[in-house]
Amino acid sequence: MTTTGKVIKCKAAVAWEPNKPLVIEEIEVAPPQAKEVRIKIVATAVCHTDLYHLLENKQKDGFPIVLGHEAAGIVESVGSGVTEIQPGDKVIPLFIGQCRECRFCKSPKTNQCVDAWKGTGHHDVMAPPDSRLTCRGKTLLQLAGTGTFSEYTVVGEIAVAKIDPAAPLDKVCLLGCGVCTGYGAAVNTAKVEPGSTCAVFGLGAVGLAAVMGCKAAGAKRIIAVDINPDKFEKAKVFGATDFVNPKDHNKPISQVLSEMTDGGVDFSLECVGNVEVMRSALESCVQGWGVSVIVGWTELQNISVPPLQLIAGRTWKGSAFGGFKGRDEVPQMVKAYLNKKLKLDEFITHNMTLDQVNDAIELMKHGKCIRTVLNVSS
Repeated sequence: MTTTGKVIKCKAAVAWEPNKPLVIEEIEVAPPQAKEVRIKIVATAVCHTDLYHLLENKQKDGFPIVLGHEAAGIVESVGSGVTEIQPGDKVIPLFIGQCRECRFCKSPKTNQCVDAWKGTGHHDVMAPPDSRLTCRGKTLLQLAGTGTFSEYTVVGEIAVAKIDPAAPLDKVCLLGCGVCTGYGAAVNTAKVEPGSTCAVFGLGAVGLAAVMGCKAAGAKRIIAVDINPDKFEKAKVFGATDFVNPKDHNKPISQVLSEMTDGGVDFSLECVGNVEVMRSALESCVQGWGVSVIVGWTELQNISVPPLQLIAGRTWKGSAFGGFKGRDEVPQMVKAYLNKKLKLDEFITHNMTLDQVNDAIELMKHGKCIRTVLNVSS
């Protein structure tokens, strides 16, 4: 029996309030409206941004919400005016859309999009106010406009990347956030150069993807920095050549790296979301031409740094989703994986079901995983 045009009742993990376990609920997912797509989520991974919203974001109006934004699925139905996506297509939802019409989309300099931020730019709660998801008579917000901890979700057409039908959804779901974010920060934003020396701060999935991006760009030396030495072996798999644990030193990490590299690294990438680490990453760059990229997400504190750090010739940049224009370039990343030019399987340390989402959150909270993929539906 077709579900097109009908409300679908399905299972989802709902966050009713901050700092509380998610609750598996039966929710209602309304049909897609104009320029919208309803997706059956097959696989979704747990990202630190999900934890940030649940555990650190103090905005009470950010609940109830369906978290999840790193996913892949199959299109169930489309609303009026949708032209590029059809039922049955394999897709990856995007937390930064691409309308292809605004001045940002038409510029090769950025992956920002005016229409995307209109839809998902409710920054204080990281979710648009409108949603097709309801439970117990209440509207459920969707994290970053996606809300993929659910068997079905509805997103705007501009936030859907149509991908190769041969792609395994339980692997390429990682391209919905973490891997593209880190890899692109190195390749697209920092523009790491062949023969250069790089430092990557934080070895979660985003940091490991940044290591992989540095290697792909031809860096000759990649220094992995983390206070958890258990992650160093995994970093080696992605191309790290040196490993530094700040806890092993009684001097600032920027000084340690400066002494290791004759004055500082050419490129540094901060993949933690901590303002002190952001400053350390900048100060670890060589003066004159060093480039430091902020990749980790936080809105809790401001950054303070002596102006001389920048006056001396360092460049400080920010990167969202690795600079990738999602609809155009995520499908290319999927093909790179299918052609064995990009690692994905190596990021996945755990596979669970949607019912085990709270266990997956605990693993990430305590640094016991790189990526846990939740198998949502077959």
